[in-house]
Formats: sequence, C-alpha cells, structure tokens
Amino acid sequence: MSEPYRDCCRIVGSEIHAAIKALPGASKTEFAGTETGRLRVRLAAAPEDGKANAELIAFFAKTLGCPKRDIVVLRGEKSRLKTIALPLACGPGLEEIIGM
Repeated sequence: MSEPYRDCCRIVGSEIHAAIKALPGASKTEFAGTETGRLRVRLAAAPEDGKANAELIAFFAKTLGCPKRDIVVLRGEKSRLKTIALPLACGPGLEEIIGM
C-alpha cells in the first residue's frame, strides 16, 4: 500500500479494517482522498436513519464487487468517523480503486 493509505487500512485476520471519514450530503458518492489516517468518502445520502451507512456499504460493495452482506460498519455507526470491515478478498480491488 502506498504511504497515505497505509494508515487508513489494516489487515485483521481475514478482513481489511478501513478507517473512514464519511462526508454525507454530497451530490455524488466518491472517494475524496485521505485525511488524518482516514479515507474520505463523499456520500450522496443524508446522515439520518442509517441512510449514509447504507450508501457507504453499497458504494464499497459496488466499487469492489463484494456482496453488501460482507461489508460491516464496526465503529461509528452514528458518527462521521467510521471503521468498516471488508473481506480480505476485496483488497486488490480496494488498492486499485483508491490508488494504493
């Protein structure tokens, strides 16, 4: 992994734990670089009733080709600062997409 992303993602057992800073209310869902050891992700969803979390999971699932059921918000369900768990099998796709 390249330097800026090494701090954002770590391998734990058979999962990748990614530190995320969610930016809900954007016009488009997309990666937006890094900030203080977190991947910044703009989300085209409101931060209410779990909509932003659902959008985050759907975005990673679609982008990486992983089933939504395999992606979990571990920490920060009601915060902009989140940690998500992805299957290790999604790692190569994650590296390619965010430029690791």
